[in-house]
Amino acid sequence: MSRDSAVAKRYAKALFDIAQEQNIIADVEQQLKLVVEALEGDAEIRKFLGLPNISVTKKIALINGVLSNKVSAVVLRTIEVLIERGRQDALSGVYASYTKVAGEALGKSHATVYTAKRLSAAELTNVEATFGTLAGKRIEAEQVVEPSLLGGVQVRIGDRLYDGSLSGKLARLEKALKSQAL
Repeated sequence: MSRDSAVAKRYAKALFDIAQEQNIIADVEQQLKLVVEALEGDAEIRKFLGLPNISVTKKIALINGVLSNKVSAVVLRTIEVLIERGRQDALSGVYASYTKVAGEALGKSHATVYTAKRLSAAELTNVEATFGTLAGKRIEAEQVVEPSLLGGVQVRIGDRLYDGSLSGKLARLEKALKSQAL
């Protein structure tokens, strides 16, 4: 585990504990997502926050001015602490770790569904329900179109990959035939 990953997990766990006390777990997750998306989408703000010649006070004032009415006090304070400690780059890692911790506590999990063509909303819901039953959790899926799969579906939940794609089946068949030929 990298040092940045360990740092992100510590911040995420602390944030989760506070959010749980205040019963705002889902709100904090949504707010973190919006902040991370905004920062990743704006190179100027990222550059500003990373400049060593600008005081921490000015950086925090900017963040407070932009976010004070849009996020909860705990999210804002977490961002301030990250800036104070020069770890503003860890915010996306904190969000990723927070979603894992919150998901475990709430019995939900994130899945990435890879398909050759885009699924309809109903089909994606069906995949979520099927794999939710399999995993014993409520699944929230995001879809990625991967034409190289040829057909079928691959579902990644955490570290586990369920491969029902045509390309995966062909690769397994090829491997089996090669092992029998030897």
